Amino acid sequence: MSEIPAKATESEDPSDGARNDAVDGPVPGQAGDAETADPMWQSSPPGSMYDYIKVASFSIGPDGLVDQWSLRAEQLFGIPADRAVGMDPIAAFIDPHRREQGQRKMAEILDGREWTGVVPFRVPETGGTPGLERGRTGLAEVYVMPTRTEDGERAAVCIVVDVRTLRRIETDLAASQAIFGQSPFGFLLIDTELKVRRANERFASIFGGTPDDHRGKGVHDYLPRGEAERVAATLRRVLETGDSITDMHVTGFVPGSDERRHWSVNLYRVHSGTGRPIGIAWLGTDITARRAAAREAAAARRNLALLNEAGARIGNSLDLETTARELLDVVVPGFCDLATVDLYQGLLAGDETPPGLADGSAEVRRVAFASAVSDGPFSGTGEPVKLGAVHHYPFNSPCADALRTARPQTVAGEDGGLVQSTLAVPMVAHDTVVGLAQFARTKGSEPFGERDRDLAVELAARAAVCIDNARLYRREHERALILQRSLLPPGDPEASGLDIACRYLPGNAATGRPSEVGGDWFDVIELPGHRTALVVGDVMGRGLRAAVAMGELRTAVRTLAQLDLEPAEVLSQLDEIARGLGAPGGVQQATRAARRPREADLSEVYLATCVYAVYDSVTRRCTFANAGHLPPVLVEPGESALMLDVPPGMPLGVGGEPFEEVEVELPEGALLALYTDGLVESRDHPLDEGLQAFVGALTDPARPLEDVCDHVLNTLDSHHGEDDIALLMARVQGLPADSVGDWTLPREPRSVGRAREYARAQLLSWDMEPLVDTTELLVSELVTNALRYGEGEIRLRLLLDRTLVCEVWDSGLVQPRRRRARDTDEGGRGLQLVGLLSAAWGSRRTHRGKTVWFELPLPGGDTGLTDPAEALLSLF
Repeated sequence: MSEIPAKATESEDPSDGARNDAVDGPVPGQAGDAETADPMWQSSPPGSMYDYIKVASFSIGPDGLVDQWSLRAEQLFGIPADRAVGMDPIAAFIDPHRREQGQRKMAEILDGREWTGVVPFRVPETGGTPGLERGRTGLAEVYVMPTRTEDGERAAVCIVVDVRTLRRIETDLAASQAIFGQSPFGFLLIDTELKVRRANERFASIFGGTPDDHRGKGVHDYLPRGEAERVAATLRRVLETGDSITDMHVTGFVPGSDERRHWSVNLYRVHSGTGRPIGIAWLGTDITARRAAAREAAAARRNLALLNEAGARIGNSLDLETTARELLDVVVPGFCDLATVDLYQGLLAGDETPPGLADGSAEVRRVAFASAVSDGPFSGTGEPVKLGAVHHYPFNSPCADALRTARPQTVAGEDGGLVQSTLAVPMVAHDTVVGLAQFARTKGSEPFGERDRDLAVELAARAAVCIDNARLYRREHERALILQRSLLPPGDPEASGLDIACRYLPGNAATGRPSEVGGDWFDVIELPGHRTALVVGDVMGRGLRAAVAMGELRTAVRTLAQLDLEPAEVLSQLDEIARGLGAPGGVQQATRAARRPREADLSEVYLATCVYAVYDSVTRRCTFANAGHLPPVLVEPGESALMLDVPPGMPLGVGGEPFEEVEVELPEGALLALYTDGLVESRDHPLDEGLQAFVGALTDPARPLEDVCDHVLNTLDSHHGEDDIALLMARVQGLPADSVGDWTLPREPRSVGRAREYARAQLLSWDMEPLVDTTELLVSELVTNALRYGEGEIRLRLLLDRTLVCEVWDSGLVQPRRRRARDTDEGGRGLQLVGLLSAAWGSRRTHRGKTVWFELPLPGGDTGLTDPAEALLSLF
């Protein structure tokens, strides 16, 4: 506590008398000890406010100079007493521009007036206590009390408080209120007697009552006796040593519930401003759900490890009995104590389909038995059956019911027997029951639970699939070929401005695995504006998985193509899709899997190469993008074949690299060839030799495309059978200039009428009079929308080929959105009308804005025209 200078003996404060009387009381250290002394006058009261607030004092003599300087003043201002005494406080601590005002205040104080206020001060640049910052500025709240000296002259006593410290205490109090009032965690302040001094709202909401109701309680009031003793001992250790405790698990109950709860508690010792320990802070988090989840996760990890072991050990052979024994090697003794496998006798005899009578009592043979406790025959569900014996289950038995319903059954053990319970699990593969697996646990073991039941079903299913593979293997090749061909374009593809020919040859028995197919594919996709996307790709790997991945990628390509994305953007999206094919969680799961060590299983990683080209029949320009695929080959009329220089990029599924585009103008009559590596590469022919042979085979591009394809396949070694072969050839036949109408319209209302006039005149010149009314109406709608919602100059284009296509271009980026107008709406039916009258319509982004288009079938075709009047009436 700050001391008052001794020379300040007289005050004009009317309350001084009471203060002087109080000072006459017992003083610590003099008469009377600490036990008899008034606790108000302890020399160092615990938790005193002066532990936190910096309070200093000094006195000013009649001459306005400092004549007494306390130790606290020396600490606050950093000036020792021998230098401060005799110093003018106004000149020493007040800035020059405030000194005149300070001198007036000093004169008033020495005239006997009290004064309280906040004064900015600065520490002098020179002298002072070593280690304190020179020139430091601050704010001080000053209370000046006039006094008289022994000679009766006027003087003053100054009490000074550091304002910055007060502001810091306010902030600390606000933070404390936030912890106790807003914290989502249970918070306690425990005193040195291990009693609760304060609890927050969260703690009270769990244990009932208000925060004040918990004052004075101990850990024995909340926890069972044994747990309370352990926690109390920990609290004492923290109080004695000061070592904090992190994540101490505490178990107990809350009022009104019999459920055992778990908390994670953090403990640390709390100190006063002087560093004296005053208690312990308790921060608790309910982790009951987390503990339950951890137990579930541990059980799931054990089951997953068992499934991983099953995946690695089951199915290494196509022999039925060997596969059954591999299943039992996995489950005994890790999952159960005894186990058997029974397979249908018809399956073992080589029948195409297991008999599986409706009553589940068909003949089965015991092909495998394993036990961790006994070598005798298994007798958990009836009479013992020897290994290799043929038998059948009674109609009303649980095993027959499991075979009949394809659902697992739990069978209780017999009294006096070894077995406690048995799981009878049907072995189901591809919706076909091939046998029965029985898993038994002996008495004294943990009984089977729902999780065990699910795991047994999964293990039996995995083994059943491996067993059934031998039966399916004979038919797999034929089905795989059907699947492969079903994923390719049916018939002969057609495209505007292109003559198309294609070939697909699957791999054959030269691989030694006749049932496997590859992932090669090609596609021809019609795009708006008489444009065409040409695609050739190859999924790395073989078998049904590669074929399915190919089908997914081909479907994704067709979907992305309809969005009218740039070729490079299409490949970027395909790359993301390919990265997600092998991960159950999609692309995010694949990204996490990519961070695993190299020893991780890469069997689910799908890589593919692809070249994607978009050809515009109006401009005869083709834009290419390549993802690790072989380069396209171009043969111009009268020129030798050459490989286009398209940056190859990374294969699909690698990720992280952008794709580049290359635009090439194709002359009329040019031949473009896209292909897969099976055409140009084999064990006997390296890739470079195959590419040169392919280029050399394209010597007569003027021949019919079908003949060119046959010539290429006959010339090259295309019958090696090591890989699938996909070949796509296209001859350029650009759209004639007289089949294109192109106009630029100013951004003014009269452009709508002009657009109708241009469209009518062009259609009449093409002898398309039946399309005039519909086209005029739809052109008017699109041009009006471009004027109202678009930007910049408007461009109208009509394209005549196998269909009539109308395009309206503008510089706006906002895509039109079709909505259904209400009966009371005056507008909003334009795009509905376009959708009703046209065969197709849509919009796409361009480099300079957007294009809105619609397509109409030509007169005399299979698709008739919609009557505009009927379409208009249908809108209302």
